[in-house]
Amino acid sequence: VLGASVDVNMDSVTEFLKLLFLLSVHNGHTAVAGNKYNCDEQLVSALPQSSFSSSSELSSSHSPGFARLNRREGAGGWSPLVSNKYQWLQIDLGERTEITAVATQGGYGSSDWVTSYLLMFSDSGQNWKQYRQEESIWAFSGNTNADSVVYYKLQHSIKARFLRFVPLDWNPNGRIGMRIEVYGCTYRSEVVGFDGKSCLIYTFNQKLMSALKDVISLKFKTMQSDGILLHREGQNGDHITLELIKGKLSLLINLGDTKTHPSNAQINIALGSLLDDQHWHSVLIEHFNNQVNFTVDKHTHHFHAKGEFNYLDLEYELSFGGIPVPGKSGTLSRRNFHGCFENIYYNGVNIIDLARRH
Repeated sequence: VLGASVDVNMDSVTEFLKLLFLLSVHNGHTAVAGNKYNCDEQLVSALPQSSFSSSSELSSSHSPGFARLNRREGAGGWSPLVSNKYQWLQIDLGERTEITAVATQGGYGSSDWVTSYLLMFSDSGQNWKQYRQEESIWAFSGNTNADSVVYYKLQHSIKARFLRFVPLDWNPNGRIGMRIEVYGCTYRSEVVGFDGKSCLIYTFNQKLMSALKDVISLKFKTMQSDGILLHREGQNGDHITLELIKGKLSLLINLGDTKTHPSNAQINIALGSLLDDQHWHSVLIEHFNNQVNFTVDKHTHHFHAKGEFNYLDLEYELSFGGIPVPGKSGTLSRRNFHGCFENIYYNGVNIIDLARRH
């Protein structure tokens, strides 16, 4: 990933975008992000031998480099030294990739195949996460013979560089044996890094503003349990703030003038837990009229704002990573975010791309 530090003098800032303090902007790959219409390329077949690794190997002819789907080299697939539930087969895709499907076979012409397995993924190859489906760890059904291919389209695509297959069960009359393929496409990743002392401000044209619809989406990862992700303030103390508090995300909608509308003057909704685990987490805030959908990863909270949004007097400005003027919202922790944001979009506008182009 290429990195470029951006330090902008406030006098030279355009009317649409201002950068405060120091931001590190990383420009990723140019392929279209999440191109669902053509994101099914074979990813494993062209990888070099060095991209394959495993917990162990039965012999040099059973090494992980022989674990390519439909190939017959070596002993015809990967087999570990001992068949137990502590074995794994790992591939390094070389860059962060969107993975949409997987396929498995047993060892060619053998009695060695895996009947169920777990799928794990990682950006670093050290910090692993298990693929989950329907809110539970998902065990994939594997093979029933050596040569038939079992293909699975993932319900939720994975964005990762490393993928690990962990056998759970195998043919009782043989041993663990695997050949694999992974399908997907290059993932466009535009990342901005915050050092806990910086924030990014986006000022948008009032004429382009829709009073009926607002959609904000981003991904973040951090090792800090507290920090401001998003803030938008009005003239009368009204504000909308998205804040990480003790590893949970809190969406606070505050109406500054409680005399005008004393009931429901503040909405505070918390979602997620342990979000400071250095994994990517996705956030989506959708506001249609006074209906709000707040989504963290795959968990969504729907609520009706009961007209409060009609009263919100907000500036045409969003800040990411912190509150630009300390003390404007005195009830907040005011701790700036320390970590990374990825693919920030506001109503379809690519905020990081604007920052990168000043």
